[in-house]
Amino acid sequence: MIMSPSIIDLAIRTDNLKKTYREHSKSPVQALDGVSLSVKRGEIFGLLGRNGAGKTTLLRILTTLIKPTSGTASVFGLDVQQHGLEVRKQICAVLQENALELFLSVKDNLTTFARFHSVPTEEREKRSLRAIEQFGLGEHKNSKAMDLSGGLKRRLQVAKVFMVDKPLVFLDEATTGMDPINKRAVLDAIREQANQGRTIVLTTHILQEAEELCTTIAMINTGKIVATGDVNAIKALGSTVYELSLTFEMMNDDMIAQLRSLNPQRLERKGNTIHLCVSGMESNVLDTISRLSKKTKLTHLEVNTGTLEDAFVELLGKSEENPT
Repeated sequence: MIMSPSIIDLAIRTDNLKKTYREHSKSPVQALDGVSLSVKRGEIFGLLGRNGAGKTTLLRILTTLIKPTSGTASVFGLDVQQHGLEVRKQICAVLQENALELFLSVKDNLTTFARFHSVPTEEREKRSLRAIEQFGLGEHKNSKAMDLSGGLKRRLQVAKVFMVDKPLVFLDEATTGMDPINKRAVLDAIREQANQGRTIVLTTHILQEAEELCTTIAMINTGKIVATGDVNAIKALGSTVYELSLTFEMMNDDMIAQLRSLNPQRLERKGNTIHLCVSGMESNVLDTISRLSKKTKLTHLEVNTGTLEDAFVELLGKSEENPT
């Protein structure tokens, strides 16, 4: 039997957390519907879900911005409703809205944020230079925030939260709008901060990012947690999903049509090679491959278990999004 972590080991705990939005002339919207989860100290915790699944609502409750309708949530043992001020002293957050001083330079945004958190002058300067280097902001350090691109604004926003020594950091879609090189710098910085003992809660639509960074992952759908565990455990929940790579001596439209009849989650063609993702290695999949190989030689066959993205699709389905 796996023992649950003790309260002292937890950075976050929620129990049957619910949030209902009630607007005039509209039906109530159940954004969270009984969310119970635990986040251990010092881990990178990934919260994954479709648009409207309830991720941002959960983060807004944990950061004391809104109150739950019912249930409880605590940060380092402090109830977020009863001890909101104490909770805010323990956290930093990057939510979906950019919070920058648009008329200040990049460097002044960093030092001003640190000053608000009572970081001494000499230490502010040292930390700002470190953040500017770490997040690749050197050539923009004297530029006003209002003149930055969307990706640069997001990078500056993430850099700000690491200017202060808060043990818990919330990052909601932190790499939105960044190019691959800048995104890599941010991911490396997040990993470094976690190695220093911070607890980081990350929401992202980029599942490869979550697979690379996160210690533990929770998947949320329509306000409910549908799966939680380490990356391999989550991928195992989608263990009926397989990735196939097939290469034939020749390929035609009829062969593609036969493979599409298997209702793959994904199918990509590159020349005579087909990459497809199927749910379950049932006999009809193997029969189809065997039938095609009798028409033209099969020169390569590779089968792998699914990715985190495949598990995501398998667990959360393909229903239309309903943002909340």
